Amino acid sequence: MKILVTGGAGYIGSHVVLELCDSGHDVLVLDDLSLGFRENVDKRAELYVGSTLKQSDLDTVLSQNIDAVIHLAAWKAAGESMQNPEKYSQNNIVGTLNILNSLSKYNIEIFVLSSTAAVYGYPEYLPIDENHSLHPINYYGYTKLVIEENLKWFSNLQGINYACLRYFNAAGYDINGRIREKEKNPQNLLPIVMEIASGLRDEMYVFGNDYETHDGTGIRDYVHVTDLANAHVAALSYLNQKNENIIVNLATGNGYSVLDVIKSAEQVTQNKINYKITNRRDGDLAELTSVSLQAKEKLHWEPKNSELNTILSSMWNIYK
Repeated sequence: MKILVTGGAGYIGSHVVLELCDSGHDVLVLDDLSLGFRENVDKRAELYVGSTLKQSDLDTVLSQNIDAVIHLAAWKAAGESMQNPEKYSQNNIVGTLNILNSLSKYNIEIFVLSSTAAVYGYPEYLPIDENHSLHPINYYGYTKLVIEENLKWFSNLQGINYACLRYFNAAGYDINGRIREKEKNPQNLLPIVMEIASGLRDEMYVFGNDYETHDGTGIRDYVHVTDLANAHVAALSYLNQKNENIIVNLATGNGYSVLDVIKSAEQVTQNKINYKITNRRDGDLAELTSVSLQAKEKLHWEPKNSELNTILSSMWNIYK
């Protein structure tokens, strides 16, 4: 298949492109390089520097007999989305609608969305499954929910087949070290821990140690980015073979606390991770874990690289 990957030079996108190329697909990438790196795009793919906010850029890539679109071009910092909703509404919502409005013009019927666990909001039960209610507590999560709702309409009205892949906490790097450039301005725990281990920053904050968890710090479900990428390849195959939309969680079902991560990182890197305990952040949860029953049943997907030490070792291979 000939696949367009928007945001394909970014952290997750570059791993998706790598797995698509390894699977024999013909891949085009559209990325404005605001968060991505030209160097991270596999040489077998063709990179176009451009934006989903410019119709001319979309026309350039979509007019090349594209069979499917994998859409990862989005801002994703939950905290920033609460301070700058205009930025997120433009890039995440408007940019996606620009693509969806163009699909029928170019007879493209397969669309895979990079979505997020942030669509769920506060967990009513754990682990979260795909039947959990949808009440996002930050604007980033809301933008993804808006896109998912629009996809339902475009599917009904335009015949688009779609997959919504709800990521939990993406982490790690290609096990074989083929993607080398580190994330720009990371907001997530694991890359921040790696920056401390490698001397890029001096210390970090742990936001709260009074949660009802085994050590008082928040617990999250981490999934290796290569496992996520493989789910995209599987979703493409599923949509190409079946006339059925799917919404799936991508997670491991295992939770690690902040202090679990810090201790494991110290073992993997053999370096001290300096941290200070500070107050909880608004909107942070004590625990967020998931099950990926739909992904296992329909995509035959299971995380193979998502044990915590494997994730951290793959990251240290880049950060050291």
